[in-house]
Amino acid sequence: MILQALNAYYERLKSDDDPVVPPLGFTWRPISFVVVIDRNGSLIQVQDLREESNRKVIAKQMIVPSLGRKKSSGVDPDFLWGPTGYVLGADNSDRPERTADKFKQLKELQHQLGNGLVDEGMAAVLSFLDHWNPAEALKLPAWKEMAGTNVVFRLDTKLEYVHEASLIQDVWSNYYLEDDVGNTGMCLVSGEKVNISRLHPGIKGVGTATAEGALVSFNDDSSCSYGKEQNFNAPVGKTAAFGYTTALNHLLRKDNRQRVKIGDAITVFWTARESPIEGFMGMILDPREDAGDLQPVRLFLEAVRNGKMPQDVGDPEVPFFILGLSPNAARISVRFWHVSTVGDMAEKIGQHFRDLDIVRRYENDPEFPGIWHLLRQTAVQSKTENIPPMLAGVVMRSILTGACYPQHLLSAVIGRIRADHNTKGEIDINYLRAAIIKACLNRKFRLTRINKEVTMSLDKESTNIAYRLGRLFAVLEKAQKDAIPGANTTIKDRFYGAASATPSVVFPQLLRLAQHHLQKAEYGGWTDKMIEEVMRGIEKFPAHLSLDDQGMFAIGYYHQRQAFYTKSENKKEGE
Repeated sequence: MILQALNAYYERLKSDDDPVVPPLGFTWRPISFVVVIDRNGSLIQVQDLREESNRKVIAKQMIVPSLGRKKSSGVDPDFLWGPTGYVLGADNSDRPERTADKFKQLKELQHQLGNGLVDEGMAAVLSFLDHWNPAEALKLPAWKEMAGTNVVFRLDTKLEYVHEASLIQDVWSNYYLEDDVGNTGMCLVSGEKVNISRLHPGIKGVGTATAEGALVSFNDDSSCSYGKEQNFNAPVGKTAAFGYTTALNHLLRKDNRQRVKIGDAITVFWTARESPIEGFMGMILDPREDAGDLQPVRLFLEAVRNGKMPQDVGDPEVPFFILGLSPNAARISVRFWHVSTVGDMAEKIGQHFRDLDIVRRYENDPEFPGIWHLLRQTAVQSKTENIPPMLAGVVMRSILTGACYPQHLLSAVIGRIRADHNTKGEIDINYLRAAIIKACLNRKFRLTRINKEVTMSLDKESTNIAYRLGRLFAVLEKAQKDAIPGANTTIKDRFYGAASATPSVVFPQLLRLAQHHLQKAEYGGWTDKMIEEVMRGIEKFPAHLSLDDQGMFAIGYYHQRQAFYTKSENKKEGE
């Protein structure tokens, strides 16, 4: 199903008026220079194709012929392009015999495919290779920058490159289909009887031990059966193998907004037919400052959070595909695979942000936080590289499928609250951590049909003991701050961890301490009434609080703190 969906996506992209994927047997490669020749094969000039980006000179990405297989340590020439060691017989290598062999084998391949073709560009290249002296390369004006880079050919009378001619492309596509195939068989993707590909093209951008990983591969004897080796165990035709790998490589490009990478987990998504949500998804889950105009995304998020289906989302029944990947040596692990619809995905995204919705601490807190905003709250020093392994993929799956958030997410956030301190040296229960805890609890309560709900802001009517204990702790902290303004250490820094885990041990001591604070504070009477109000729902302090109850404790504390803050702001505005 995965390969079929990817191959169908390639066919969809290929049919666009301005396709972003290469045709069969071609791929994107960095090209730095053009060797310009005349019809007789004489060198006219060398043109620099490199472009400047962020004060760096980089090669131009160009679609060129390629067999798509991993480059081995042996000599493996390309067709009508390649590094200077192959095309010109010269490079910076200290092995001249090997470079000479590269040039020889490239020339043989060009003659094998180009002899007899009625194409003036091909004839000119063959003449150039037959008469070229590799020693002349060292005399080229740009040789120092050119040596070792990829180059292509162009006739001086044409604007297109030699490999772009339609006849050349047809010849190469036929050669591609006949190369490296085994017996004919039933293709698992197309269902047709075709030549089966022995090796599939490599997948780039997943971070495997090698530059290109494999989604489908076999190399252990235990993985082989009925005398079949390598990818003959999973028969896929050459065309389908090219289609699914090209589509996946397109999705995995760093600049593709249909790709989200957190830690070692990468999630890609696409739709069966073009839909606005296909382009929105990356900006929703991984917002970036360079994403351009975010207003359409914001309007979409506001609508789905309120349970409405935006009109411009297109047909809600269009299939939506989600693929989660991670590296595993030279292979790629499939972390999850989910098939949904555009309408269902919009609802899942809306539910995710409804679950996260909580009163913000500051105006600049992100109203629609991306997944990396959330996962950083579980990491030491809030660094992305410290996100617990495997967590990113599981959280992404929970968001996109509507399943419960992993319990490890809740425990990790509660653990960071106890361990971390903000710039003031205080235990940090910030907006994002409170939002994560609320989301974890609300989704768990809803899916397990527990009759509870964590509200967006302070809920004075809640009878949940853990929630009230969190509120009580915030009130006691305020009593201390009113009595001792500017105290270097508060009860939160000394007692929060114990109070949220073993209330019966800590709260009696805190209540006795609070009586001294109330006598000193200017608003001690008002705070005393607050303590009495919160204590009405607490008959006995529990000996222990479960992980979920520790989450409710944190939410109660956060809500009560925000209520104090809002009240003080309103008071300032009325003065």
